Amino acid sequence: MEETVFLGLGTNLGDRENNLLMAVNMIREEIGREIDCSSVYETEPWGFLSDNPFLNMVVRVTTSLKPQEVLEKTLMIEARLGRRRGVRRYVSRTMDIDILLYGTDVINNENLEIPHPGIAVRRFVLEPLRELAPEMMHPVLKVTFSELLMQCRDKRAVSAKHPFSAG
Repeated sequence: MEETVFLGLGTNLGDRENNLLMAVNMIREEIGREIDCSSVYETEPWGFLSDNPFLNMVVRVTTSLKPQEVLEKTLMIEARLGRRRGVRRYVSRTMDIDILLYGTDVINNENLEIPHPGIAVRRFVLEPLRELAPEMMHPVLKVTFSELLMQCRDKRAVSAKHPFSAG
């Protein structure tokens, strides 16, 4: 059975545009071919200070993979793009991929929490998510992503840079 998954992508090291392009291509190869991409947004770092702003976007993909398999694929894609996981959680990175939503599933185990707990409090996630699915309901909070964005207290700068181009 196929499911719609929303992935949040972020990068603030190296050739950020190319990092996003390569990640989307790998997602298409490894997770699912049917893909819709939000615009690319330039954002301030979340949880740490850096002179390097992030480029963020959200990808909607249709997949037959189970949630744990999607997680394994996203971790592999991050590693292939140069992500090095360390002790510190919030650091600059070539690629960060978060599973934001897996259909309407609610999952809470030691290595996977869906919906992603940061959706409602991170403007850099809500802006592109609202772009792709403005009237979709958050499966736990039971409000639309448009409503969540209006309620969001995150005041970090998020500016739409441009539509994503696959090449």
